[in-house]
Amino acid sequence: MKLISWNVNGLRACVQKNFMEAFQELDADMFCLQETKLQEGQIDLQLDGYHQYWNYAEKKGYSGTAIFTKHEPLNVSYGIGIEEHDHEGRVITLEYPEYYMITVYVPNSQNELARLPYRMKWEEDFLAYLKKLEEKKPVIFCGDLNVAHKEIDLKNPKTNHKNAGFTDEERGCFTRLVENGFVDTFRYFYPDQKDIYSWWSYRFSARAKNAGWRIDYFCVSESLKDKLRDAKIHTEILGSDHCPVELDIDL
Repeated sequence: MKLISWNVNGLRACVQKNFMEAFQELDADMFCLQETKLQEGQIDLQLDGYHQYWNYAEKKGYSGTAIFTKHEPLNVSYGIGIEEHDHEGRVITLEYPEYYMITVYVPNSQNELARLPYRMKWEEDFLAYLKKLEEKKPVIFCGDLNVAHKEIDLKNPKTNHKNAGFTDEERGCFTRLVENGFVDTFRYFYPDQKDIYSWWSYRFSARAKNAGWRIDYFCVSESLKDKLRDAKIHTEILGSDHCPVELDIDL
């Protein structure tokens, strides 16, 4: 099973670039998107053989997630069931007989860390949501988690130490995920791989210089570890300030 996650930074813009070409080339079983930035009815994608599930933010042109899957799920749910968190279209959960598949767009802590307190509440509640699901069956979750976990996960750790996405608080939340039995699949296969990132600022020619951050992930329950086959980061695919990330797993 080939799974792809991609923050497209506005799907309508990405479709004008190379989204369909990348979609067809990757030919994934499931394709998870974040930051779709659209409302219902604003796009009509003809994706033969795929079931489409969308979660839209109430605020226009903001956030939003989608999953396109060749495998019809038993159930679909949107959000995490907490009023405070469920207005921004950030989570879709598909239930399958043997596992849950989740895509998530984690809130950015923003400039001056204006939203860091909210982010901390989100992290706590999202972990609780994952653990509750895991009581029933294993979980796979993917998306833009808006954190570089360790210094190896970004080009300039020293100068970014207290910036959004690399604060001690955010990194600590990812460590908590790992301590709760979730596997960072890219690091599982490539623990020491340097200079490979999934997001680059549009400013300062960051992508040309490969001054990036690895903030897009596939994580799985510990019990799925033996089914993992490979993890990839498709740095060659343009169209967004993020590139797609991949998980190959026997499901």
